[in-house]
This record gives sequence, C-alpha cells and structure tokens, in this order.
Amino acid sequence: MDLTKIPRLKHIDSQQFFLLSGPCAIEGEDMALRIAEHIVKVTDRLKIPYVFKGSFKKANRSRVDSFTGIGDEKALKILQKVSQTFDVPTVTDIHEVSDAEMAAEYVDILQIPAFLVRQTDLVVAAARTGKTVNLKKGQFMSPESMKHAVTKVTDSGNDQVIITDRGTMFGYQDMIVDFRGVPTMKQYAPVVLDVTHSLQQPNQSSGVTGGRPALISTMARAGIAAGVDGLFMETHFDPSIAKSDGANMLPLDKLDQLLTQLSQLRETINQFDL
Repeated sequence: MDLTKIPRLKHIDSQQFFLLSGPCAIEGEDMALRIAEHIVKVTDRLKIPYVFKGSFKKANRSRVDSFTGIGDEKALKILQKVSQTFDVPTVTDIHEVSDAEMAAEYVDILQIPAFLVRQTDLVVAAARTGKTVNLKKGQFMSPESMKHAVTKVTDSGNDQVIITDRGTMFGYQDMIVDFRGVPTMKQYAPVVLDVTHSLQQPNQSSGVTGGRPALISTMARAGIAAGVDGLFMETHFDPSIAKSDGANMLPLDKLDQLLTQLSQLRETINQFDL
C-alpha cells in the first residue's frame, strides 16, 4: 500500500494517522460541502492526511422504510464535487459488482462493507478498477482471516488495499474491538480503526441501530495507542437529524478538539516501535 498513489492526499509525510471521515450517507450537496469544509480546515491545521467519506447509497438497512439514498448518480456527483472543491480524495461503499465501475468514475477509494467482505466477485471487481480498496473486517471474522480478503485484491493485480476494523459482534446487540488484532492485520495491509461503527448497538427492537457516541474519544485514543495507521469516524453537524447512523456519530463541532488531542497522542506514540 502506497499512500502517494491516492490522488490529492496531503500531509502524507507528517507521520500523523490518516483520517477517513464524513457523514454516513450523502443526504444532499449543501450538507456534504459543509461537513467537508470543516474537516478540511481542521486536518490541514493538524497536517492529518484526510479522505472525505460518504456513502452514495445505503443498501444494508434494518427496515425496508429506512433511508437508502438520494439517487446513485446524484450522490456520486456530490462526492466528486467535494473532491474538486476541496482538493481531497473521497471514499464510498459499494454493494454490488456493477457498483464498482460506476463508483470508480467519481471516487478514489472503494470501500467493501463488513457484511460483504467475503463476497469474492465484489472484492475482485473493486480491485480491478485500480482504485484503492478499503476492506471492512466482517463482524464475524477473525483478524487472521482478513489475510485472505487482502489476497483477493492483490491477486487481482492491485496492491492498494486497506483493512478497517469496525468491531466484532458481542452477543446480539453490541460490538467489541479486540486490539490484539491490530498487529496481526498490519502484517497484511495498513489498518484503520472505524471508531464510530465500533460503538454501534445493532439489532435494536425498533429496527433502528443504536450507539454509544460518548465513548468515541476513548475508542479513538485506544486505537492510536494500539498503533493503527488510520481512523475512520462518521460525523454530522446535527447527528439527531442524520438520515443514517446518527446514534453513533460524532457531532461536527467536537471534531476539532478530538483530532487535536489524537494528533498529540500520535506524536508521543511515534517515539515507540509498534
């Protein structure tokens, strides 16, 4: 994996963690640009390599009446506008083989959702676009098993691959992050900790996923201390009105303070050989 191959990724020599952050789903152009502008200002000040994250559609929903998106092409064009406006790379989820080629025309990183990371055709389709592929570790998978998911990408002729840990199922309605898996997975690819999804509480009786956002700073600090290469955090200026995953999002106005603290922690951790 070579960060210099990700277009428009800045501050790659800063020795800071890299950040994938933005709203869960693209709800509209104004909200996407507003969130991106704020994060770009903070990450530029702290010299954190930054990738704007936003799902162009949400295919994995608890209920049939849950928000799934504003239209595929419309959302992808918004992601492209974010990239062009702020000169940053972008990442989005894909769910079907046909999504890979379509999304690759608009974004720089294709993300494979955790529930789909064992879908060989999907992983290979993403790899063959030549884009960087971000593999979410399945909630049901061991760190060691991610070696095989990474190999599917590299055997397809693409060495641009990232692993993102978003926790492991603990019972029916909670997630646990096992930090012992970080050094294991770093043998295969750079490792990112998905802070906000790790704090989800899925399978609620209401059909709406819950979460524990009060623990975001705790989880993020633990990830930096464990030696992850990057962090993934979903954020929104008002999580209470977010159309997807608002229950575990970080309020946008708290991002500056948290990233400042995390960048200072990373400077300390850099003194150790992890």
